[in-house]
Amino acid sequence: MPSEWSPAEVEAVVADYFTMLSLELRREPYNKAAHRRDLIQLLKGRSEGAIERKHQNISAILMKFGYPYIFGYKPLGNYQSLLYEVGVDRISSDSSFSVIVQQVVEEPANIPTVKDLLSRLDSPPEPYTPAPTVERSKPLRRVRRAINYLEREARNASLGRADEEFVLNFERARLIRLGQESLADRVEHIAVTEGNGAGFDVRSFEANGSDRFIEVKTTAYGKQVPFFVSQNEVTVSQNYSDHYHLYRVFRFRDDPRLFTLTGALSHICNLSPIQFVARIA
Repeated sequence: MPSEWSPAEVEAVVADYFTMLSLELRREPYNKAAHRRDLIQLLKGRSEGAIERKHQNISAILMKFGYPYIFGYKPLGNYQSLLYEVGVDRISSDSSFSVIVQQVVEEPANIPTVKDLLSRLDSPPEPYTPAPTVERSKPLRRVRRAINYLEREARNASLGRADEEFVLNFERARLIRLGQESLADRVEHIAVTEGNGAGFDVRSFEANGSDRFIEVKTTAYGKQVPFFVSQNEVTVSQNYSDHYHLYRVFRFRDDPRLFTLTGALSHICNLSPIQFVARIA
């Protein structure tokens, strides 16, 4: 059975991951396979597969604290406690990395240009359930000065407007492909015409003319990244569950893709409360 990773090995794989992620966030080229091969020379006896799994574990730790992760290293739970501790230390202490993340999540967004909008449709991800870490003798620490950068990205108004326009164009193309040009002309940007209180962003149509209410959620990162919904969106999705569609757009800035789910948000997503309104009892 493979031995537990040592502190030196964990430090090396975490440092390598953060180097790659920083390059990716700055849109600078790098080669994942080359990084793994370099690590193999440093970590004697560790396979590329073992290193890749550790990278996936780091993705899960970053996502837990609201940070983007490396595209292609899908988050994987059940990580070593030592890896968690070293990852938390790096997140808490690496101020230059935090600056990079803040800059990219707040960066203005443009509507990306693609040749075939309808080819951007992808399959939904496999459900992600965070697995517990291995046994530990003390509670896991939290990140100091914790900032949920994925939540900051979700509040990026420029990104929100660009992604809704992207979905408007997608819906018009979908209806035209179905031979419903007149319906395509009626697709409405509800977030603009009625404001954010409607509980969805775009009103589109099925081929038979029935309504399709679309809530758009977008990220520049991978399809596993969690997103944020309001109580109003949850309620509207329940009231109109037969017509309510979630459009999750991911990789928006570089290689925009989307997947769709239909029904009440409480049925198609695991909803976790993260904030409460408190009044003195």
